[in-house]
Amino acid sequence: MHSTLVSRSLHLILPLTLLLIGCRSASQIMAKSEVDIIENRLPALELAVDPGPLMATEGAYPDDPEKLFDTEMKRNVLEPTDSTVFGYAKLQVTKADVTRKGKGFQAFQMLTLLTPSLLGLPLENYCTDIQAEVQIMDAQGHVLGTYTGSGKSNVRVAMYHGYSQSKAPRLADVEALRQALSQIRPQLAEDADTLRQQLLHTGPVETIVGAAY
Repeated sequence: MHSTLVSRSLHLILPLTLLLIGCRSASQIMAKSEVDIIENRLPALELAVDPGPLMATEGAYPDDPEKLFDTEMKRNVLEPTDSTVFGYAKLQVTKADVTRKGKGFQAFQMLTLLTPSLLGLPLENYCTDIQAEVQIMDAQGHVLGTYTGSGKSNVRVAMYHGYSQSKAPRLADVEALRQALSQIRPQLAEDADTLRQQLLHTGPVETIVGAAY
C-alpha cells in the first residue's frame, strides 16, 4: 500500500516539477529582437516609457517595457552614432489584457496524473492582448506624431513544446508588446523624413534648455 502511494506520488510530482521549471528555454524569446532598420533613421531622442496597465498583469518585469523600447528604437529607428538629443520618444501602453485559456482543463489533468501533458498536450495558454502608442516630440515638447500598434501573444504551458508556468506570463506580455512595436515601426518609417526635418529644425534639447536660463 505504501509503495503504491509513493509510486503514484512520484508520477504526479515529476510532471508537476517539469511544468514548473519548463522544458523550453525562455532566454531565446526574451533576447529575440527583430532587426528591421528604417531607411532614414531619426536623430537621437530621449526615451521614456509609461507601462500603464502592463504593470498590473503580474507578468512582465518592471524594466521589460523599457528594455524592449530601448532596443527597438536604438536598433531600428534612431541614428546609432548621433549623441546629440533632438527630442523625445515616449512609449505608453494603453491596454494590457491577460487571459488563461485551458485553465479549466487542469482539474482533469490532475485526476489523470497529468497524463495528457505527458503525451504533449498543453496544461494551459497565457494570452496577452496589448495596445500601445509611441509619441515623437521635439526638443520643446511639441508632439510631432502619435503612432499606435497592437499585439496578441499565445504562450503555451507544456512539458515538451512550451514553457513553465513561472515563465509563461512574462513571455506572453513581452511577445505582445514586441508585436505592438513591430506594427509601429513602419508607421515611423513612413513619416521619418518629415519627423527628422522637424526635429532638426527645432534644434537639440541642450540648446533649448540652455536658452531658458
